[in-house]
Amino acid sequence: MYKQLEIETHLDGKLLIAYLNDEKTYNSLNKTLLSELKNFIHDGSRNQDVRCLAISGRGKAFCSGQNLKDAMSFSDPQEERVIQRMVIDYYNPLVKEIANCRKPVISLVNGPAVGAGAMLALICDICLATQSSYFSQAFVNIGLIPDTGGTYWLPKLLGRQQANYLAFTGKKLPAVEAKEMGLIADVFEDENFMVNAMGILAQISNLPTKAISLTKKAFNESYENTLSQQLDIEGILQQEAAESEDFMEGVTAFLEKRKPEYRGK
Repeated sequence: MYKQLEIETHLDGKLLIAYLNDEKTYNSLNKTLLSELKNFIHDGSRNQDVRCLAISGRGKAFCSGQNLKDAMSFSDPQEERVIQRMVIDYYNPLVKEIANCRKPVISLVNGPAVGAGAMLALICDICLATQSSYFSQAFVNIGLIPDTGGTYWLPKLLGRQQANYLAFTGKKLPAVEAKEMGLIADVFEDENFMVNAMGILAQISNLPTKAISLTKKAFNESYENTLSQQLDIEGILQQEAAESEDFMEGVTAFLEKRKPEYRGK
């Protein structure tokens, strides 16, 4: 089904992990891989058995960013706006798919995350990283601007000064420093990374999936709304959450003083 992704299934199908699988290029992004990632997120979002999705990389890197040879061979050299078409046709659909996914999408950064690879990690709902990994907005090093949602998310995550600093310099930001800045969620020692990450993924995979999805939707809409609009959204989405099977299970388990068994419905 996939040529450049390796998919692992865990927790009886509740958790799917997609590994970027091109170690020779440090998992660089190309048209095929971007399309496969979009399809992976799209299909996982709509699969009722899936409760959580994750993205990681094989080998020494998470993702080295765009494969420049692939980008420049995107179309006939006679055609114009090659890079713009690459962004519009391949990057933007993936960014939107992750943002709109009904399931939590977690990035597991196992090594360097550079350029579009850094943004791929950071646009996920939660980013977990090894202590030795780093993030670099390396677009500037080849005369480009941050894409893959970079100009939208970086100022919101970091504020104007830090976003400018990282984007203007392409600084290699160690994972520990990225966590301190609030850019990523957590960092673990390399040798214990997957054990710790799997613990978090298992926890999320067994929680009320619909409530998490609605929380994600509310957070995303908050960037565009006034306080009054957001309060209205909270009421609408809270009612939707209250109509779920998981809400009834949670209340029943609380009253019966037992651990809830959520089904993600």
